[in-house]
Amino acid sequence: METRLIDLRGYKDCIEITHGDSRVVIEPNCGGRILCYEYKGINVLYINPADDGYLLESGKSPAGPSSPCAGRCDIGPEMTTPPHPDLWLGNWIARIQDDQSVEMTSMMDHETGIQLTRTISLEEHFAKLKFTQSILNISETPKQYAHWSRTLCKGGGIAIAPVNQASRFPHGYLTYGPGDVINYRPECEPNVCIHEGLLQIFGPPSTHKFAMDLSEGWLAYLSRDSLLFVKKFPVYPGRVYGEIAANNMSFCYTGEEMCEAGPLGPLEVIQPSYEASFTETWYLMEYDYPGKTAVKSSDIQKIIDILVM
Repeated sequence: METRLIDLRGYKDCIEITHGDSRVVIEPNCGGRILCYEYKGINVLYINPADDGYLLESGKSPAGPSSPCAGRCDIGPEMTTPPHPDLWLGNWIARIQDDQSVEMTSMMDHETGIQLTRTISLEEHFAKLKFTQSILNISETPKQYAHWSRTLCKGGGIAIAPVNQASRFPHGYLTYGPGDVINYRPECEPNVCIHEGLLQIFGPPSTHKFAMDLSEGWLAYLSRDSLLFVKKFPVYPGRVYGEIAANNMSFCYTGEEMCEAGPLGPLEVIQPSYEASFTETWYLMEYDYPGKTAVKSSDIQKIIDILVM
């Protein structure tokens, strides 16, 4: 295990953690992101070179609507949270805690009344990475926010998630678009199927966003590089989720370029000076990419069953 400061993609003082074939690079200069999540030299995260070196204090606009790239994280609900560029694009303070852990702290954001802390640690087996985001209420009134993971994966892969057999949605998922439409009964399409209880999306679907009300806390993304990226996380069936569809995960597509994959935490009522936390556990391993066809669901389920949060 080794932790050191490096420069990467135009950013100084990034923190690299390596352990065997696993590598993670944490970037505190623009949004407190993970720039690299890698196994055997292959990064599963989507990188946009146009984002390289971008800083909020430059006064320039970000490269595009998907900026910043790679392993971003956010707070929600999406439609009711005030704009918060200081959290999303601003400078964070990073501290190396030990040889496998890093903590980052955001600016105090007075638009939302919160300050964020992210703790990231890496283990060797299956490139296991623990990611915890804590939302601290720095205001004088209660605040309602939720964890919103917005990890960008390289495009062209297969998105996978378990269908809740007791789902509120007739097909186990719903779609967003075109425009502001939320379709609770989307039509079947060639790039989407439910195979042995798993939703699988093989490529760019006709709509940009899929949302689910999972009863099992995991999702996966199989890249064209034959890397299986798994996230495990808690789900809370008895709690309120703040998105319009009350979903607890989503996949969002930008054509063949990228796929945003991430869980959402429940809506937290946070009293002044208190905080709420949510932890995702990531894994990365080799798995043959089958092209634009379904993966064997039983194989994926066996992998999920042996991974321990």
